[in-house]
Amino acid sequence: MSEDELAGDIVAAIESVAGLRPAVPPGVDLAEWVPRLGPHSAVDVSAEVVEIRVIASALPLPPLLDKLAAAVGELQDATRWAGARLRIVVTDLDAEAFDTAIT
Repeated sequence: MSEDELAGDIVAAIESVAGLRPAVPPGVDLAEWVPRLGPHSAVDVSAEVVEIRVIASALPLPPLLDKLAAAVGELQDATRWAGARLRIVVTDLDAEAFDTAIT
């Protein structure tokens, strides 16, 4: 598996968790056809750390982040990045999160 393939799988994992989405700089979210732009820009993969940047639109955060961590951990286990530390960074919290709770 390549780094870009892992990033794509991680983006799919983020999008599968209701209340989270990839954190993408303004203007980049439409550039999915450009490698390393679009949602893939929310994921950095190195031998030491896999960093994922997300925006939350629901609370509480711990169950959402735990669900994402479990999904990404399964993806990592089957790759050469199995030993990399997982870092999930919540870069923003949508105002709608205060009106929505995931239980």
